[in-house]
Amino acid sequence: MMKRTPEPCLSSRPVPTPATRYDLEERTAKFGEAVIEFAKHIPRGPIADPLIGQLVRSATSVGANYCEADDAGSRKEFRYRISICKRESRESKHWLRMIAAAASEMKEDARSHWREAKELHLIFAAIHRAKPKRPSG
Repeated sequence: MMKRTPEPCLSSRPVPTPATRYDLEERTAKFGEAVIEFAKHIPRGPIADPLIGQLVRSATSVGANYCEADDAGSRKEFRYRISICKRESRESKHWLRMIAAAASEMKEDARSHWREAKELHLIFAAIHRAKPKRPSG
């Protein structure tokens, strides 16, 4: 009997069109990737370096925890992982704001990533607030 290996979190699905439901796993992965690319262009220094590390950790954690939520074994675990996604997206907003203050030339790029972090935070907040569906019957 062959041992089945779990699928990695990386999605090989095509990017959805506006007519299709947006894949949140793909969106959170793209957010993490975009922040990593943004971080590569931030001028390094004693103030920016710790902020860059914090930003990359929080932004990439959003997608990692969403993958965990998606594979959760219980509703309680799902809600816990979604709450982490919500917190990490909010934390990403904070670090983006601090980077904009530390490196003013990065303000416009930071703002666009901040908007995406805000949208993700609102999405995860709505998912976390949603009441569990009652079993029919």
